[in-house]
Amino acid sequence: MRLGGRLAAAIEVIDDIGRRHRPAADALKDWGLSHRFAGAGDRAAIGNIVYDALRRKRSAAWLFGADTPRALGFGALLLEWTHTPEAINRALDGDRFGPAPLDQAELDALASNKLDDAPAVIRADCPDWCEPLLQRTFGAAWAEEGRELAGRPPLDLRVNTLMSDRTRVLAELEQTAAAATALAPEGIRIPPIAADGRHPNVQAEPAFQKGWFEIQDEGSQVAAALARAKPGMQVLDFCAGAGGKTLALAAAMQNTGQIFAYDAEKARLAPIFDRIRRAGARNIQVLSKLPEVEKLAGQMDIVLIDAPCTGSGTWRRRPDAKWRLTTRQLDVRKGEQARILEDAKAYVKPGGLIAYITCSVFRDENHDQVARFVEANPGFSAVDHRDHFQQVFPGKSATALIEDQRGIVLSPLRSGTDGFFFAALRRK
Repeated sequence: MRLGGRLAAAIEVIDDIGRRHRPAADALKDWGLSHRFAGAGDRAAIGNIVYDALRRKRSAAWLFGADTPRALGFGALLLEWTHTPEAINRALDGDRFGPAPLDQAELDALASNKLDDAPAVIRADCPDWCEPLLQRTFGAAWAEEGRELAGRPPLDLRVNTLMSDRTRVLAELEQTAAAATALAPEGIRIPPIAADGRHPNVQAEPAFQKGWFEIQDEGSQVAAALARAKPGMQVLDFCAGAGGKTLALAAAMQNTGQIFAYDAEKARLAPIFDRIRRAGARNIQVLSKLPEVEKLAGQMDIVLIDAPCTGSGTWRRRPDAKWRLTTRQLDVRKGEQARILEDAKAYVKPGGLIAYITCSVFRDENHDQVARFVEANPGFSAVDHRDHFQQVFPGKSATALIEDQRGIVLSPLRSGTDGFFFAALRRK
């Protein structure tokens, strides 16, 4: 397919997402099933246009003075593919499978509407109601942070030290432009793709099949490291899900001690069993029933809570979620987080730790939850987070937004990672 056919398909998918209020991945999958002639390269390019259009939705709408699927599709090429209007029109000329070239009214709009003149919320590419939430976390830098959350993400891997080391994995992936991460000690980063590029299918690599590495954002790796799990400890991963942080903890504990992996939504645990086997982790026990967990009351050195959240820190990977998010969903998540914190405290032994993590950058889900919990539970206190971070990542404190008694925020702008929050609460 030429650019025109790919752009037309992307516009069709963007329209489907908007009309049916459905996830981008579902809409792209359905398009692929009904257009089987499209090759893998075509599908990847179409997906890139769609995701770029969703990431930069407000910027594209500002440039065109309209938020139609056509404006968003063309906007993606202009904003993220660095195409010029003239180059796009040349590519579309005579392409019967492509959309109509940019007309004079659209060209005039592009000539007069400059992003430098746009309000900050447009340049941040976020919903209006999220502006004060980002301001509360990032202050004067909020719009720049929002812009980074609208960029293309890298592909991050975590080396499984139970099976290999970073030098060996980097050698295996030398054809992928992989390099060591700046912060996570066992992380590897493959840079963001450009234009119609595709990330390599690392899961097809023999090193992945042998359990040498897992796909995990660097921010998630940092959050797991901040839990400071040590060999021989007793750890409860209370919202284990697919087990990404569980496996990171198992490696940090050198396959000693015991990790209990539990999730209230049993179906979320389904992938964890194959991942445990591939990783060679022998100190993980998966629990699927609450009565099994209740037997652990008062015995855990660490209770890790990877709390359900809005996912605002992952907007560059799931930009469609940004536009589906509502204040009601935020309120629901806040209620869930408060309940989980209250439930989890029963499992912490004296002197033990709650490690509270979200992939959100909203204070409502993060700092505010910590403050509420500590106020309601005088038997717990927040650690000195600046010292805590320094102990794990010496000399790297500038890469995070740290409040001593409230927690640690990672972000694409400051840390080069997805947005994450971490707080440690010690039982007295």
